[in-house]
Amino acid sequence: MHTVAILALDKVIPFDLATPLQVFSFARLPDGRPAYRVRVCGNAPAVDAGAFTLQPRWGLEALADADTIVLPGCSEPEDPVPDEVLDALRQAAANGTRMASICVGAFVLAATGLLDGHRATTHWMGTDELAQRHPGIEVDPDVLYVDNGQFLTSAGAAAGLDLCLHMIRCDHGSAVAADAARLSVMPLEREGGQAQFIVHDQPPVPRGAVLEPVLRWMEDNCAKDLVLEDIAARAGMSTRTLNRRFREQTGTTPLQWLHRARVRQAQYLLESTDHPVDRIGTQVGFGSPTAFRDRFKRVVGTSPHAYRAAFHGSRDGG
Repeated sequence: MHTVAILALDKVIPFDLATPLQVFSFARLPDGRPAYRVRVCGNAPAVDAGAFTLQPRWGLEALADADTIVLPGCSEPEDPVPDEVLDALRQAAANGTRMASICVGAFVLAATGLLDGHRATTHWMGTDELAQRHPGIEVDPDVLYVDNGQFLTSAGAAAGLDLCLHMIRCDHGSAVAADAARLSVMPLEREGGQAQFIVHDQPPVPRGAVLEPVLRWMEDNCAKDLVLEDIAARAGMSTRTLNRRFREQTGTTPLQWLHRARVRQAQYLLESTDHPVDRIGTQVGFGSPTAFRDRFKRVVGTSPHAYRAAFHGSRDGG
């Protein structure tokens, strides 16, 4: 039987730990037998899990017998990983053990050096930090998970469900994975990546900067058919100077900034109103439904319809 070892380190995030524990335990083979043997391992007799203390039944030695090792995130991912943990993980990797991180558990896996030269992801709030601390990793902030074969990483929180179901499907096929997904009340595949969950704030502009008034004006008038010349006239400068100032102060172009502002307003309307999707595209200033859908998916990572299905609040709270 395939053994999954979940490594619980101090300050482990309980949700990240419980996700693989439950999902792999749900998986059943066609004859009804469990598909996995699941073990929770630790490097100490007691592990701080925030609201409670965890007493793992297995120690680091159990990692050597595992077919898959899952690394949940810890609440302070910047903390150094104990040397004995890194050594145990490297040895398991050398023996061909599959390793998967959930959320900021990617920082633990990255500390081993095993992700160098690979593509990886983590919670969108930690992607910049992961890339900065481990420049040898190609960090992708937009996806729900990355499968490199032996090494897998997932984005934050619920993306761990996506990753676990993906591994079950790889191990035992779609039927077994679909049953586990139903028991988890989770679709086997979700449309889009974690880009749809990122709050897309505009690049910060220093208060009192030359562009601050025109940016406020663009935000208030983004539903209008604005062109570069309109924005330059409002700013009282040539289009060439406007482009240069935008690059200096926002890191983007005027029209790209405008499109992002329109998408942000569209997200709000998709979440808070029942207006038809095409009408919302027109309301926020896109010239055609196709232009709206293309730009929205480019920025958010999913379609307007899929975004509404995921984030539209029901009026009765149910």
